[in-house]
Order: sequence, then structure tokens, then C-alpha cells
Amino acid sequence: MIRRLLLATTMALAPLAAGTLSPLGAFAQTAPMPLRAVGHFSANTKTVEIERAFYDQLPAATGMNLAISFNPMDQIGLQAADGLRHLRSGAFDVMAILIGQVSRDEPFFDGLDIIGVSTTIADLRKAVDAGREALDKRLQERFGAHALAIWPFGPQYFFCNSPVRGVADLRGLKVRSYTPSMSALLQSFGAIPVTLQFSEVYPALQRGLVACGITSAVSAYTGNWGEVTTHVLPLSLAGGIQGHFMSQTAWRRLSPEQQVAMTTAFKTLEQRMWDFAQTSDTESLACLAGKPECPGRKFTALIAAVPPEDDLRMRDAVTTVVLPSFRDSCNRVWAECAAVWNRTVGAARGYTIQ
Repeated sequence: MIRRLLLATTMALAPLAAGTLSPLGAFAQTAPMPLRAVGHFSANTKTVEIERAFYDQLPAATGMNLAISFNPMDQIGLQAADGLRHLRSGAFDVMAILIGQVSRDEPFFDGLDIIGVSTTIADLRKAVDAGREALDKRLQERFGAHALAIWPFGPQYFFCNSPVRGVADLRGLKVRSYTPSMSALLQSFGAIPVTLQFSEVYPALQRGLVACGITSAVSAYTGNWGEVTTHVLPLSLAGGIQGHFMSQTAWRRLSPEQQVAMTTAFKTLEQRMWDFAQTSDTESLACLAGKPECPGRKFTALIAAVPPEDDLRMRDAVTTVVLPSFRDSCNRVWAECAAVWNRTVGAARGYTIQ
């Protein structure tokens, strides 16, 4: 299924390319326009393959003469948490941004995917649709960048190298976290949050520096976490929201027609990513558990049945711990943060920060 989705991604871009060559050819440059693009971590192989196919098709899809250089961020030595700073400095034109990990620079961005608020793809789509405009406005004001695509990796679960069958088993364990709201939730469960970027989690699990990592099933599978974990607790915490952002400097180099073409192309990428998140989850869990329906490499993880009380504990923690923590940290940076969140994401998801 994952392989078929990747093929479908490339094929889906082809009609866009064919349909835009003629009307947009009039504004093609005589000299190539450079576009320095940074993708996700190479360990997320499927995501990077989709990104690479997209950028290969982008000149034809937009009708623009583009000289694109594309590299996964870890291959050029970048830290995920520094993504917005690199865009603001003009070091790169387009970057894949792990929104939760850049929230140290802008806590409001964590609000799009606050832990426990949107635990299904459908609910997350409502949150993103409601919060996109506010995020983009804040992004432009603070970092001189523009949000071209916003999408999820998929439901975020616990992947552990010791028996964890419910959140009660997390007490005292070191658990990889990557957003402030996630750390607040883990602390409420009695766990010890350890902030790590994706490429650091495998060796940390291997060496016993952390007992669990939180990520999507497809990221755990393609990142070979099955080699260093034994148990999966599929309690969905969030959706792992990501983005593809373009610096305003690069955006302003484009004519209005080119901006429309670029936006249309990235909307195609965004939809492919949403589709991929929805369908890759089940297959990746099957492969991690070594089930017969897995079409690829099989692992031997034990996947727990989530205890009903865990869902109740998480919902309680959202209102008593997570949202107040988000309010306090975000309002310190931006006084309007909680009020804007209530009008956008909160309204779409039925939550109000007091």
C-alpha cells in the first residue's frame, strides 16, 4: 500500500504538470530561478521519497524554469528546531518544518496540534483548517515566511523497549517528546520527557537512554524502530503536524501568477500527505507487529489494546494540565495567543482555554 501510494503521488503530479505548461509558460524565466529546498529527515524514507518526487515535478507543474536543490535536513547537518531561523535568515527558500519542534521560537504554533485535542485524522483536519490562517499570519509577522502546505505524519503513539501496556506503565520512564504540550502530558502521567529530534531517537532507544519514543507508525517503521523497541501503545496523542514553508524573500521573487501556480502545486503535495497519513498507519502497525498482511519487512512488537481508562486520563489531562500549560507559555510570548486559539482551533474542536 505504501509503495502504491508513492507511485500514485508521482502520477497525481503529472496531470498538473501537463495542464499548467501551456498557460504558465508565458512567465517562464530565460535563466533558471534557484530554489533551495530542505526536506525531512532521511530516516523518514517514504516522506522524503514523496518530497523528492514532488520537487522533481515542480518545474513542469508550475511552468517555471526552476533550478532546485533538494536535501533532507539531516544530510546537511540541520537541526529541526532551527528551521524557522534558517528561513528568516534567508539560508534556504523552502523548508520542511516540524511544527511542534519549532514552537520553542513561537509557542502559538504548538496550538495547531496540541496533545490530546485532535486524536483522529478527521479531527486534526478540522483543527488545521480552523487554525491555518492565524498560523500563516503569525509566521509572516515573526519569521518572514509563508505556509504553503500543512499536513500530518499520522497518529502519534508510544514505541517502547520495555513492557508498556497503558499509561500507568510510563511512570518513571524517560520518554522522547518533541513539543511542549507533549512534555506537559507526559509529566502528568509521571513520565520524564526528553526532547529529541527524530534522528536521535533510534540510538537513544538502542542505548537505553530513553525507554519510549513518540512518533507515527509509518515513521517508526521506516525509521527501523522495530529493531530497538518491543511494545507499542497505540494511544493516539496527536497527528504530528508538519509544514512546507517558503521564505517571504523567495515568495516575493514570484509574480502573482507564479505565486498561484506554486500554491496550487503545494496543495497537491499537501493532499498526498494527508492521504498517506491516513492509509499508512494500519499497514505500518501490521509490519511492526509482523502480521501476514505486511508487504515488507516484519518486526515482532507487541501492540497493546489501549485501556479505556487511558482515554479518560488523557482527556482529563488536556483540560487540567495541557491547555493551561499552553496558555501560560504562549501568552508570555504573545498576549493574544489563547484568545486567538479559542476563536480558531478551540472553536473547531470544542475546547476553550480559560
